Amino acid sequence: MPAVSKSVPPPQKMTVDEFMKWYETAEGRWELHDGVPVRKHDPAKGQSERIQHLRLKSEIFTRVKTAIARAGKDCEALPDGASVKISEEITYEPDALVYCGERLEKGAIIVPEPVIIVEVLSPSTAWKDLSDKLEDYFTLPSVAHYLVLDPGKDRLLHYRRNGEQISVKIVHDDRLALEPPGIELDLGELFAGSSR
Repeated sequence: MPAVSKSVPPPQKMTVDEFMKWYETAEGRWELHDGVPVRKHDPAKGQSERIQHLRLKSEIFTRVKTAIARAGKDCEALPDGASVKISEEITYEPDALVYCGERLEKGAIIVPEPVIIVEVLSPSTAWKDLSDKLEDYFTLPSVAHYLVLDPGKDRLLHYRRNGEQISVKIVHDDRLALEPPGIELDLGELFAGSSR
């Protein structure tokens, strides 16, 4: 029997539970889109993350983590790698996220109630991040903010839940208040470090 590559998903559609079990031994990073595993940043397709993208992810994560500590909130910021379950056939791995309340167990993979989701746009993910993911993240009642960083235009898009509506603001200020959970991000020179 020939060996099956851990980078090639099974041919049939999967549920989130089936996907997470398969994902434990898979190579690379994956998401589940409508029951089909989709590899993030597939080097074979030239989708490796650029240094600018990596720097920006690191920078925004650090600023969110600092804001939580400064505000003394019972929340945790997590970098990319944690999964968010949207439905029985969809999971995403945002570039960073924040959840509040009781700390998750160290073996957890899925964050059940994120409050803030962060994505950094890249040429291969921009359309998905600004369409399907935008809509899907806000199907989760816990999500209050979706921050989309656009390194190509040095801008941050802040999507915010306002009751039954979602509003968007292009952020140019040095500070961004996020309520809930009651933190304030220092955004000064956010894009400067990533564009060197």
